Amino acid sequence: MSIVLFGVLVLLIALGMPIALSLSGATLAALISTTDVTPIVVTQRFFTAVDSFSLMAIPFFMLAGLLMEKGGISKRLIALANLLLGNLHGGLAIVAIIVSAFFGALTGSSAATVAAIGGILVPAMIKSGYEEEFALSTSASSGFLGCIIPPSIPMITYGVATGASIGAMFMAGVIPGILLALGMCLYAFWLGRKRGYKASNKRATAGEIWNAFREAIWALLMPVIILGGIYGGFFTPTEASCVALFYGLLISIFVFKELKIRDLPGMIKQAMVNSAMVMFIIAGAAAFGYLMTRGLIPTRIANAIINMTDSSVIFLLIVNLMLLVMGTFMETNAAIMITAPILLPIVNAMGINVVHFGIIMIVNLAIGQITPPLGVNLFVAAGIHGGAIENVVNKHLIRYLVISILILLIITYIPGFSIALPNLLG
Repeated sequence: MSIVLFGVLVLLIALGMPIALSLSGATLAALISTTDVTPIVVTQRFFTAVDSFSLMAIPFFMLAGLLMEKGGISKRLIALANLLLGNLHGGLAIVAIIVSAFFGALTGSSAATVAAIGGILVPAMIKSGYEEEFALSTSASSGFLGCIIPPSIPMITYGVATGASIGAMFMAGVIPGILLALGMCLYAFWLGRKRGYKASNKRATAGEIWNAFREAIWALLMPVIILGGIYGGFFTPTEASCVALFYGLLISIFVFKELKIRDLPGMIKQAMVNSAMVMFIIAGAAAFGYLMTRGLIPTRIANAIINMTDSSVIFLLIVNLMLLVMGTFMETNAAIMITAPILLPIVNAMGINVVHFGIIMIVNLAIGQITPPLGVNLFVAAGIHGGAIENVVNKHLIRYLVISILILLIITYIPGFSIALPNLLG
């Protein structure tokens, strides 16, 4: 059965079939050809997989992200960050990284972050004399911070797949996200100093900073309300997604006044389509995972890895290598739904914290979003400036990748970076 299951999956992906249909098609092929189980099981597993209160957060966060993008919030965050950091060497690139991290904390989506922030700052960087390849690679690389800094849709998926606390996952992503953003900022500053990249030679006055801060205060309060409400026990992550949506709606329409009521139907439709794609992937992965479990594939893989090594250090190194490759070729949520149930028994047997392991998995798969040849952020960034993907894949992207992988290893082998906040606030 495993040969049919994985063989058909690889074949369908190679033919360009969407990942959700590839997972579903492989499951049906294996059911029909190697078992006497009725194909109706696939439909049942689809329904069971998406019948989850936690997954209700996905469409609300997605619509909230669209509100952030089109309601003037990203523009005000950029204006404030530019006044504070624009006079530094590489200042505009640092602004792109920091605002991407902050915007990711509002939307939980990498692609949305690259499109919203890169669409404004990539042209600004090029106009200020920054190399186009550096501007595009910075936008693509900083975009994946949206998967790591909470709230994060992959963290919700991981919590559903493993039973880990989604609130604890959100808390665990804060410090790793800051470390990754800091590493990227240091590279941008070093290159900016070397190349003389500077948007402005004058410091902003206190009055200018205050005016920009006053404009951005409503946007700055949003993560405080959302994450503070979750960590303070006032509402669950799913309820927080509703709070994010209505808060974004109110300030976009009534405070910033840049969003019109007539814009909402189109945004709701886009959020529904995006959410349906994620839900379909989760459903297909759940059916695929059911058949793997029925065929004892996870148990065999777990036993093979345990027989190979009983060292958690070696195990985590193997997992990092596997997930980095998988993240390059597979959609993040699908990869989590397939691999997390397989690896969870080994994680528990080796005494690895399930929240810490979740952060390792998500950071790996997030890095895959900027890894050639199929990293999704590369294509989004290339589309920003109407260029080819070759303009995004360059030496600067490779350096961002190296920095990210080095920080990944630090996160992997020093669990405190992931579990300190959940232990402190849990």
